[in-house]
Amino acid sequence: MATGFDVHEEGRQLLPFRESILAMLGVASVSMLIALDQTIVGTALPRIVADLKGFDLYAWVATAYMLASVITIPIFGRLGDLYGRKPFMLAAIIVFTVASVLCGTATNMLELVLARGLQGIGGGIMIGTVFATVADLFPDPKLRLRWLVFVTSAFALANMVGPMLGGMLTQYGGWRLVFFVNVPVGIVALFFVRRFLPHLRHSREGGRLRLDWVGAFVVALTFGALQLTIELLPKQGWNNVTMMLGTIVAVCGLTLFFWEKRMGYPIIPVDMLLDRKLGALFAMSVLGGFALFSLVFYVPLLFQGGYSMSPHDSGMLITPLLLGTTLGSVVNNRVVTRIRRANALMYIGFALAALASLSVIALKGNEPHLVWMSCMGASGLGLGLVGTSLTVCSQQIVSRDHLGAATALLQSLRTFGGMLGTVMTGALLGHLYTMGVHRSLDSYQATQWFKSFASPELLIDRAEQAALINRLVSAGHAGDAMMSSARGALVDSIHVGLTVAAAAALIGLCLAWFVPPVKVGFLEAQPRNS
Repeated sequence: MATGFDVHEEGRQLLPFRESILAMLGVASVSMLIALDQTIVGTALPRIVADLKGFDLYAWVATAYMLASVITIPIFGRLGDLYGRKPFMLAAIIVFTVASVLCGTATNMLELVLARGLQGIGGGIMIGTVFATVADLFPDPKLRLRWLVFVTSAFALANMVGPMLGGMLTQYGGWRLVFFVNVPVGIVALFFVRRFLPHLRHSREGGRLRLDWVGAFVVALTFGALQLTIELLPKQGWNNVTMMLGTIVAVCGLTLFFWEKRMGYPIIPVDMLLDRKLGALFAMSVLGGFALFSLVFYVPLLFQGGYSMSPHDSGMLITPLLLGTTLGSVVNNRVVTRIRRANALMYIGFALAALASLSVIALKGNEPHLVWMSCMGASGLGLGLVGTSLTVCSQQIVSRDHLGAATALLQSLRTFGGMLGTVMTGALLGHLYTMGVHRSLDSYQATQWFKSFASPELLIDRAEQAALINRLVSAGHAGDAMMSSARGALVDSIHVGLTVAAAAALIGLCLAWFVPPVKVGFLEAQPRNS
């Protein structure tokens, strides 16, 4: 078993080649855990909601994970810098794997949401440590880049396989397997990390360590209250509850602003957030996350609930979206040093994402699969170009001392944008679907049946649909036509949500104008001077 030792910056790598491979197999397994969970759940989510009967918590299944990750990434990234990453990575794998089992055994949506939050804690710790571990093991920048390709390839493979695997497991084995599949991967990761990854004890400077636990608590309270406000406002308007939640968001937001300015290692580096040179990049990261996660979590519902596709077909059609983000990142890295300004890739990426999202809205549901896959792939390619361009541009604008902080903030804001997109699209969807079903039933003079159509989860469960249609026909109603109208109401409501996602991409396209010109022609020479 690898033993603990201090990190030495001399040398190209800390371990012999064979030990390096074994240690990096553990790191790659951890990256696969992260990627699988980010992509496999979206395809299964419509079926999960239909089974557990809790559409009101649809968005929370995604955002509980994101919120926990946003908070834990900076805290445990800093702890790993000071005490070594191996203990935290081992703890994260155990927490994540146990939480996956809890998700797979959940009997209602609330249990699932709570287990997803626990998963997010484990996932956030892994994100905060996995890529930094590569830098620890390989001080030489050129060698480090080669091993990063190994890790990112494992991440990309899981990213590509996730949606289709989620659809297949859901259709042929049940949605619980989507979470249980993490268990063998977690066991493999735990074995390799514990057995072969050394415990690198980093030297500490003097002084007492101050972690921003207060900031973490206030961030959780602010984002949680914000999500509840967005969800309840379309249903209830401004009443006592929503006004109280809005007040909590405002007070906690101001508290967070002034508290974070005085912290040495804040959860949210306010000074950097207010930097005029970086402001547009940070806003674009939020918008990119908004667009991407709106597609990831609601296009499967469009396919399965709106167009009656199977989970397997839905997973197959959504796969190019995640494949495109990976391909976009690769294309960016290959092209960025060969063009006069890196900014051009942001324009292309946001334009492509907006155009592809609008194309999805224009389609009617009976097109060949190749058409859908092309739209998904184009959208993913655009958002992949954007994500990598934002990182490259920010690293060229900030000083070397702030590279890590700027990169981490971009990732956190992307996750926050994903939270915002998921909950806003969900709130719009729920409100507009309810209004559409009301109008439809009123036209059939059958408003007394509204309770049966009240939740879109009905449109996922074919057995329940058939039973309801039989009851409607027995009562003298046009059951098939009413079900078709409900399906149309779901499609229309998701289209509105995807229009907002496309608008986010268009706003990002406009904001790219405010980014200072960035030239990256000398990027390849930088590692030699590191």
